[in-house]
Amino acid sequence: MRTGFYIAWRYFFSRKQRTVINVISWISLAGIAVSTTALIVVLSVYNGIGEVTQTLFNSFDAPLVVQPSQGKTFHTSQINFQALGSAQGIATVSQVVEENAWMTYRHNQAIVSLRGVDNNYHCVTGLDTLLYEGRYLLVDTVVGTDDQHLADTTVLHYLLMGAEVYYNLGVREVSNVPVAVHIPKRGTALGLTMEEAFNTGYALPGGNFYIQQDIDNRYVVTDIDFVRQLMDYAPDECTQLCLALTPDAKVERVKGQVRNLLGDGFRVLDRFEQQPIYYKVFRSERLGIYLILALIVLISTLNLVASLSLLMMDKRHDIATLRAMGMEGSAVRRIFRIEGVMISGLGVLAGLLLGFIVCFLQQHFGIIKMGSNFVVPAFPVAMRGVDFLFTTLMVMALSTLAVLFAVRKSKI
Repeated sequence: MRTGFYIAWRYFFSRKQRTVINVISWISLAGIAVSTTALIVVLSVYNGIGEVTQTLFNSFDAPLVVQPSQGKTFHTSQINFQALGSAQGIATVSQVVEENAWMTYRHNQAIVSLRGVDNNYHCVTGLDTLLYEGRYLLVDTVVGTDDQHLADTTVLHYLLMGAEVYYNLGVREVSNVPVAVHIPKRGTALGLTMEEAFNTGYALPGGNFYIQQDIDNRYVVTDIDFVRQLMDYAPDECTQLCLALTPDAKVERVKGQVRNLLGDGFRVLDRFEQQPIYYKVFRSERLGIYLILALIVLISTLNLVASLSLLMMDKRHDIATLRAMGMEGSAVRRIFRIEGVMISGLGVLAGLLLGFIVCFLQQHFGIIKMGSNFVVPAFPVAMRGVDFLFTTLMVMALSTLAVLFAVRKSKI
């Protein structure tokens, strides 16, 4: 084994003679290094984009959501809020009512998911920190005075809209013109007029937020009592509870506690269960990218097959000498197998190092920018040890198969 390794080392790092075969071997090494670097960089960037997207979703989705197992709504009188709020790991509980609505503003209209929230909602999510225009205000009370000097109180409701909803409705700035919100009446047949078919309320545009496209073109957030009035709900009726967790809480552990506390009448959803399609698509896309890059690595190993084949042809006199000295054919083939594994191993190490350097520079200095209209100024990067491990195993496995194929087809 040591003799075979020494001969393979001399063939690759020979200083006395530089031939076309040596150049082709170095090209093979460079090809494996570049494909390995591409794997590391692309997977790290994809991880970074995934983390940014997940962070944006987390700003709107609560860590845990409680919904009724049957039906759409439930009464908060069914919930022991004192026990729920004091459960280990739970920081805040927020009531939410969500319903599809038809909104009109001047001559524009949009179908939205109207989410009515209480005063604790901003503690559960980070929505108040993601407003692009306006301020986090859902309801306000204006006290005026009439001609008889009597107090006149007016309750104003405000709408915080996703950016695409905001612009589709034609709202270009925080406006004093109210938005009409229409929700079909419950338990009645479809009427012939707007008054018969819909409950209608009016609220002022309060601002807009940029989070993620699926959220920006769909959601509008407002005060929970405003939505309850439009839905003819009872004052304690809601569609879900949003739970904020303490920093040291384990999601699965708290999820189990809440499920045991509430019983079979409710289901508890974590963030993966709240957005199942997104996470499934994300994982599928990642697998697709990995397979495409694996194909590129496989193509780069063809250079390795060619270089080994040419090397065996170039060293046919050396092979004859070794055979004459008594070396068996299996030992001679082992030399070229070691040569191929050496080329692929050095290529993988060089690629891993180069990929780490590129990702490190992008992560700390943001060399490649994304532009001013994006959430982050530069392409996000997140290096993970599992990517380095899988890349190493995959490239070495493909390279080793290519080496075994080349040596087996030889006539040594």
